[in-house]
Amino acid sequence: MDHEPFFKRGPSPIARLAFFGLLSIALMVTDARLNQLALLRQGVGLVLHPLQQVANSPLILSRRASEFFVTQSQLADENAGLRQQQLGNAMQLQRSQSLEAENAHLRRLLATRERYFHRAITVDVMSAGRDPFSHKIIVDKGGAGGILAGQAAIDDRGLVGQITRVQLLSSEITLITDKGQAVPVEVVRNGLRAIAFGHGQDNSLELAFMPVNMDIQNGDQLVTSGIDGTYPRGVPVAVVSKIERNAGYPFAKITCTPSAGMDRYRSLLVISVGESRPAAQVDKKGKEAR
Repeated sequence: MDHEPFFKRGPSPIARLAFFGLLSIALMVTDARLNQLALLRQGVGLVLHPLQQVANSPLILSRRASEFFVTQSQLADENAGLRQQQLGNAMQLQRSQSLEAENAHLRRLLATRERYFHRAITVDVMSAGRDPFSHKIIVDKGGAGGILAGQAAIDDRGLVGQITRVQLLSSEITLITDKGQAVPVEVVRNGLRAIAFGHGQDNSLELAFMPVNMDIQNGDQLVTSGIDGTYPRGVPVAVVSKIERNAGYPFAKITCTPSAGMDRYRSLLVISVGESRPAAQVDKKGKEAR
């Protein structure tokens, strides 16, 4: 009895090689000469495309991961650079705005100085007083710069205070809002004279000993009267901001807001009574004398 072999053997490897080689050559010739396998090639490519995607997915994922981290790092660096640039631009903008405000203040101060004789001295504020109950500031010029005790200090808006202490290179100015300061004033609207005292606790003034029926209104502008010989005449001092009249009291309580920038100035003018007349008045008197 014949037994079949356990493993069936087909054609030999050489025969297989020859067969598939001839088949390949025939397909290549057919495709090159007759172009009949394009549709078959497209179908095979369509079938193999998912396998190619799966085979290439590790490489694609690694590339995307590296690009993601590189992009994140670049974005972080760019954000840091832009943030730093923004801070720099903000600082420059603030500095520019500060310089513009200071230049505008200096121009107004120069225009104010031109209304007075050349003896008006420009000073810069160095520091404020340490005592919270006294309103005083220190400026950078003293006796060596021609500053004298008793002179008035003004800014581009009005009266600031009076020189109360003079050293060689610095001076002390007591503000008109100090409790110990009193300024003779007059109302521009009707010429009414009064005394403005510093409140001492805030940046305000009070008109003392004004009868209840006195002709004074909110919004009235007060200027120096010049009758004391300390402050020059006609310098703006304050504006009436609040009036309290009580029939039970003989005097009204009148609060005024200073015209000068009591907490905003950097540069001031120091003048004295004899140097404060406007040049127009001097020219007029000179012509009358002629």
